[in-house]
Amino acid sequence: MHHAAHPPYAPETFRALTFHDAVPRFRDGGDTPRAYLERCLETIAAREPEVMAFAFLNADGARAAADASTARYRAGKALSPIDGLPIGIKDLYETRDMPTGMGSALFKGNHPVRDSALVQALRAAGAVITGKTVTTELGMSHPGPTRHPMDPRRTPGGSSSGSGAVIAARMLPAAIGSQVVGSVVRPASFNANWALKPTQGALNRGERQGYSQSTVGVHAGCPEDMWAVAVEIAKRVGGDPGAPGLFFTGEDAPPAFRPRRLAVLETEGWAVAHPGAIAAFDQALAALRAQGVAVLRRGDHPLLEALERRVADAMALSRDVCAYESAWSVANLMAKDAEGLSDSLKARFAVGCSVTLAQYRALLLQREEMRRALAAMGAEVDGFIGLAACGPAPLLGDTGGSSLGITHTTGNPAMNTASSALGCPVVTVPILAVDGMPVALAVSAQQHQDERAAAIARWIAGAVPPIAL
Repeated sequence: MHHAAHPPYAPETFRALTFHDAVPRFRDGGDTPRAYLERCLETIAAREPEVMAFAFLNADGARAAADASTARYRAGKALSPIDGLPIGIKDLYETRDMPTGMGSALFKGNHPVRDSALVQALRAAGAVITGKTVTTELGMSHPGPTRHPMDPRRTPGGSSSGSGAVIAARMLPAAIGSQVVGSVVRPASFNANWALKPTQGALNRGERQGYSQSTVGVHAGCPEDMWAVAVEIAKRVGGDPGAPGLFFTGEDAPPAFRPRRLAVLETEGWAVAHPGAIAAFDQALAALRAQGVAVLRRGDHPLLEALERRVADAMALSRDVCAYESAWSVANLMAKDAEGLSDSLKARFAVGCSVTLAQYRALLLQREEMRRALAAMGAEVDGFIGLAACGPAPLLGDTGGSSLGITHTTGNPAMNTASSALGCPVVTVPILAVDGMPVALAVSAQQHQDERAAAIARWIAGAVPPIAL
């Protein structure tokens, strides 16, 4: 395929599609949800042949939902702040009017004819479910067809490949992703998304409860839309069973909050991070210090050093925990059609089968010790800051971060595994560029402090000038 040349990404000029600022025009009749959707569909028609972000596009269903939303605005009876919002659903989550293929040939034509909890919530809030976005094979590491909208030679990241890409391509203002290791934060960084990877269990995963680290996330073009989608899900279906759900003090995105002290969380990804990404990050830290924010590095505080040491092997821990937890379900697929599975998934299955119950218990203890080390920093800093990925999106086929036959060709997740194991919230702030491609900052906080992470992220976006190296 011939790829058209794309201009370099410039964080100071790139504008993703946003929704919240269109709502006043819906209310006064200057615009309608149906017209907004049609603009999205025009962009999808233009970009989708190259980007390949959708596993299924339901234009007819979306138009019907947008028409119903338009009627509600005309009657002054909008259901929520996201009434009329076109949104994509990662193709791991069930939708009654679309198949759920999960990025695997074994699920081609799979059509449960029911909605996942989060999809029910979005429909009840008036959101326009526009299509299913491409995921990697079963949400793991074997890639799907999606290409990076800003450079089709590169991966958009995974496993939320399509969800990250539809934001970068300005196809939609929001999309649902999910993360077990790095599947929200990394593609968000690659695609210049605002994204929330919430506290573990804060948004209801519906039928997808199989992993102890799996979390529903939100990709969006701005923090207002990101937060509104998360809140409207939480208001209607809460979090996972037994979890208290997302905490929020109002429907609006939390106002910018200037932190007093931030701690840099390097994680094991620091050792393999792109030099340009580290240089851009250091410039961002200098800008924060110039605003009077105290920034701690690991050598500055013994509790921070202890946390860094605890999370130093989060990637191996996450690999083994997740492989163990999924082994029984992959065994069913192996029995059904082993040839339909990638070599990478088979390698993951072998790892899962090799982990004993005693080893799994030890891994859970190790993870709990990581979380205790995080909690110990709770009174020391307002939040944490780091890189959301090891660098810009790598070229297709790059295998950085692969181990034990499990291949990572959607980008090395090493910078994301700590937050997944810690179960803490992360918000991406897309204000960096390296080699003409996006890189995001990652703002994290203690568990259940999602609102604080979002508030600090908004402040940083206004306080730190865009940086391009």
